[in-house]
Amino acid sequence: MRRRYVIASIGLGLVLFVVISVLVARAVGVGDAQSAAITDLVKAEASGDTNRVISLIAGCRRDAACRARAAALTAALRRPGSVSIIDMTPSVNVAVTGSVGTARVAWLAGSSLPRVQCVRVRNAGSVLSGFEIELLRVSVRQPSDASCPARF
Repeated sequence: MRRRYVIASIGLGLVLFVVISVLVARAVGVGDAQSAAITDLVKAEASGDTNRVISLIAGCRRDAACRARAAALTAALRRPGSVSIIDMTPSVNVAVTGSVGTARVAWLAGSSLPRVQCVRVRNAGSVLSGFEIELLRVSVRQPSDASCPARF
């Protein structure tokens, strides 16, 4: 009888460990998912792919002002060469529930000077349901030493 109790306790402990590990991994992975989404965005800007930029920003396809902004950004930021991320400050590194915040990215393409932009990001979901990253808005080029403005 005691042996069954010990085996059941060990089994329960292992199940709890796996569940908690999965939840922690989801919480920590939000920053990585944000970084990947923002990297896709700046690569599309650097290559001049306006349609890709529009598709990466939530609701942009239905918003004429957003589409015009995306076209202006890709025209201004287009540069030949591979994109390198110099610095990325995600809006959140670890999340338990959804949030909206601003991320800052510094990047360069080829031999160009660095570009700095701010990206408004929504982390929808929770550690239980999983997160979905939505890029809501991207700023024009910011001064290299500037923080992200409250509104852009």
